[in-house]
Amino acid sequence: MSAKSAVVIGGGLAGSEAAWQLAERGIPVTILEMRPLLMTPAHKTDRLAELVCSNSLKSNTPGAASWLLKEELRRGGSLLMKLAAECAVPGGAALAVDRERFSEAVTAAVAGHSLIRLRREEARNVPSESLALMASGPLTSAALASALQSLSGSEHLFFYDSISPIVDAETLNFDRIFRASRYGKGGDDYLNCPLSEPEYRAFHSALLAAEPAETHPFEDPRYFEACLPIEELARRGVDTLRFGPMKPVGLIDPRTHRQPYAVVQLRTENLRSTSYNLVGFQNHLRFPEQKRILRMIPGLENAEFLRFGQIHRNTYVNAPRLLARDLSLRADPKVFLAGQLCGVEGYVECIATGFLAGLAIAARAVGVEFEPPPRTTALGSLVHYVTHADPSNYQPANISFDLLPPAEGLERRIARDRRARREAQCQRALAAFDEWLIRQGVAGSGQTSDISSQQPSQPAAGPSSATKTERKTREPAAALAAATRAKCD
Repeated sequence: MSAKSAVVIGGGLAGSEAAWQLAERGIPVTILEMRPLLMTPAHKTDRLAELVCSNSLKSNTPGAASWLLKEELRRGGSLLMKLAAECAVPGGAALAVDRERFSEAVTAAVAGHSLIRLRREEARNVPSESLALMASGPLTSAALASALQSLSGSEHLFFYDSISPIVDAETLNFDRIFRASRYGKGGDDYLNCPLSEPEYRAFHSALLAAEPAETHPFEDPRYFEACLPIEELARRGVDTLRFGPMKPVGLIDPRTHRQPYAVVQLRTENLRSTSYNLVGFQNHLRFPEQKRILRMIPGLENAEFLRFGQIHRNTYVNAPRLLARDLSLRADPKVFLAGQLCGVEGYVECIATGFLAGLAIAARAVGVEFEPPPRTTALGSLVHYVTHADPSNYQPANISFDLLPPAEGLERRIARDRRARREAQCQRALAAFDEWLIRQGVAGSGQTSDISSQQPSQPAAGPSSATKTERKTREPAAALAAATRAKCD
């Protein structure tokens, strides 16, 4: 395979998005995916972009940091963001998807592209004869992890990612449950299980005494702070859960007309609402213990669990020490990293690094210098963190406004208003991102949202909905495509 083509190792969120972006720019791509020949402890299928932890891609409310990153990806023509919108299920203010339909749609689109070849085999070494993207995810096979370690000269870091339980909707006691979204945002998409103070304290005590799942001798748990198991939260204080996944704020029980002492929220897994996941209830308890303790929650007294919570190892590299600003290895610039392997946390963040890596590899393939997105954008700030954070204490990160530089020169009334200040940051980010798309010759999808609207953005109806940004990017994009064809001929 020549330098005019690329190899993508891993068919997860990052790998699938990167492969699509490469193929759309005329670069032939081979995806190496080891499933189903070699399964991981977390995956259940052989499909691409399988979501294993949750079915939520986080907030889709304009003005939120997660919305901003999704909006940038939509404007850039992200395949996975388009398919996520098509596979959406009710999720309040969040973009939640039917995970089976989503992975099926991604697999069909990617495998069906004329320039993408999907090979079911384990990659045991990093390809040396072509441009390569390592997007093998948190459960990278031992052989490939060893090859990367040899190539980078760096020891891997690791922590533990968590999976929430899923319950059968038919086994829920709806006499004890009410429907509502926090602060009324998103209608009644969530099921809420209210707990009184005695019920909460009994639940907390049961968690403290619960028997944990077995930890293998090679495992040394180092949990990601934004994804702690509930038993770990319980150990941090009697009220920690009430200020975390069991917080009752913004929810009023219609039967009592009062805010409950604590609440467990359930979010639908599919459009039929035949199953629900317990939001934020990842844990590392033995399955019998989970069944016993979770049935203490009002409404779940007779719940049948379709999946119990689990913890799995998550591997990532010390990206600030190893990666250049285009996500390529400084030690071997032909090799790029994306997804959780480079130290981002979250579905959309993985898609975002795959999107960026795809553009960077495409530019490298045709001899065009790649310019990362500006720091004022969500994507630019996320990648800047990955490549410029303190390498002595590097931790995985979700997108947040803390990663973006503050907006300067705002009117005093806006600067003192948190919501207005963040809206200004979003407006600045999207303007900068649109200009970057033009400079890079990226033909966007035409999907845009009005920051002043409080409705989640929707995908464009079709090709006729081209925006000003899309029209501006067409000419440079055509030039890049022509350069790609010339290099590949």
